[in-house]
Amino acid sequence: MSSTRLPLRDNLFKEIYRIEDEVPNFKSYVAGEWIEFPSKITVKSPIDGSIIARVSIPDWEAIDRTLDLVYVKGRWSIRNTPGEKRLKIIDKIADLMEEHKDEFIETLVVDAGKPVRHARGEVEASIDRLRKAPLDLRKLEGDYVPGDWSIHTLESEGIVRREPYGVVLAIIPFNYPLFDTVNKFVYSVIPGNAFIIKPPSSDPISTLMFVRVVLATGFPADSIAIIPLPGREASKLVADRRIHVISLTGSTKTGLEVIRNAGIKQFILELGGGDPAIVLADADLATAAQKIAIGVTSYSGQRCDAIKIILVEEPIYEEFKKLLVEELSKIRVGDPRDPSTDMGPLIEPQSVDEMIDAVEEAKSYGCKILYGGKRLGGNYVEPTLIEVTERHTLKLLKLYRDEVFAPVAIITKFRDLDEAIELANNRRYGLDAAIFGENIDKIRKLVRFLEVGAIYVNEYPRHGIGYYPFGGRKDSGIGREGIGYSIEHVTATKTIIYNYRGKGIWEYL
Repeated sequence: MSSTRLPLRDNLFKEIYRIEDEVPNFKSYVAGEWIEFPSKITVKSPIDGSIIARVSIPDWEAIDRTLDLVYVKGRWSIRNTPGEKRLKIIDKIADLMEEHKDEFIETLVVDAGKPVRHARGEVEASIDRLRKAPLDLRKLEGDYVPGDWSIHTLESEGIVRREPYGVVLAIIPFNYPLFDTVNKFVYSVIPGNAFIIKPPSSDPISTLMFVRVVLATGFPADSIAIIPLPGREASKLVADRRIHVISLTGSTKTGLEVIRNAGIKQFILELGGGDPAIVLADADLATAAQKIAIGVTSYSGQRCDAIKIILVEEPIYEEFKKLLVEELSKIRVGDPRDPSTDMGPLIEPQSVDEMIDAVEEAKSYGCKILYGGKRLGGNYVEPTLIEVTERHTLKLLKLYRDEVFAPVAIITKFRDLDEAIELANNRRYGLDAAIFGENIDKIRKLVRFLEVGAIYVNEYPRHGIGYYPFGGRKDSGIGREGIGYSIEHVTATKTIIYNYRGKGIWEYL
């Protein structure tokens, strides 16, 4: 393979970086301009650990000026841009992203370690999300409330409307750095909020490129900013009172830290998951095995909606186990730049260590590795399936208790639906679940009792562009991401009551 370099070809992006020792040094967009600061985040490609970029970390004086500009001017600049014009700008952003599609795809491959087709899928989903922006308007509505239904409100009437809170801070995860930025941007900007981004330190480049595209379309320059802060330094930012809404996709640990520091704000928190898949005895086993294998290994299992626990009805357990191992054996692990690769590297060496530690712990409790379980060098690992035969062991395992962000899942059998429900619900997470089977009565019972935000029937969990809303219960989050649904969390309800007493408008009997 060729050396690991970012695909910096187009003049559109020349403004946001300079080359030093063959490494691009990216600026931050703060206080209404692209500025380079002495302090830097070093960005390494998960492909081979080589340094591919450095990104400026703004000092707190610049951050303060940025927050002031966005709060005092920017939130009004975007709000005073008519909605029709906002939609036209969003459409122009989609057009520009289409024009620079290849650069975005190649950047995600190198920066995030995504196999080519997964990177292409993320870019295409981002463009599609921009195109679907008009659908968000279906929830941007209000009410008329007549006053004559209470003796206390006669000769009055009320209007209930939704308006933007003002400033949304989006905290972006490493696993979908482009799409999550685009998604949060769309649902924040459609109702007229200003938008500040804290990109992921691991792979921030596509997010910086997106901001450059946004600014090239006539979007108000003081209504957007990108502040590349390391996560450990972000507490002061989330606590700032000039920020009204925090939209975070990340771990439950990060979500709890944000809640502790942020104070009274609005939250959309899409947090930890690691989903259960329940396979019923009448399922199409070959199809279920194929889909579950994808659910375990897609983007190396580094997805909140990745399948981590597989619960199989007892009569078909042995047969299904063999089929799933067969499907996992087909997954091609390798350099994500190779079009034939199914699964690339984990984002960083620490993720590999965490996975291997969890696998070793499971082995120490007597669990059996059915497939994989090994390092392959660098940030690469085998897709891994671990069998748990002793029920009392399950709750002791990190792989059951916590979310291990890697292509690893545990599998066990269940006797009846009540046992399956108990095993799925006993975890602290409740993001999604998958059910494979045909018996509608059994499926309906599972749908009723599973404590999750979304259930996929005969499909592996896949949030896509948020066409169907998604989000968690319990430790998996607050609020919902999804076209039309997120609008409710970035807009405030305002009630206006008009008093017409004594004006002769109403003559009640």
